[in-house]
Amino acid sequence: QEVVIFVVATPAAIYLGQTLTEIILMIGSVLTLLIVELLNSAIETVVDRVSTEKHELSGRAKDLGSAAVMLVILGTIALWAAILLSH
Repeated sequence: QEVVIFVVATPAAIYLGQTLTEIILMIGSVLTLLIVELLNSAIETVVDRVSTEKHELSGRAKDLGSAAVMLVILGTIALWAAILLSH
């Protein structure tokens, strides 16, 4: 899903951004989302590899990784909204 967003958002940022700084920020925020999602997937894979049984710390690690992704999504939305609404 994030890759599709990146593929759509990159040309949109180039088209909608009025300055190079805006374009870089818009693309960079979506790229950051991809990076954090990859790290979250890595955390989940390691947790599942270590043990398949339910454990409080395993659940917490997965929840924190997902929370990190959600924060980046919210930050990306806020950045895009701020840039687009400032025009």
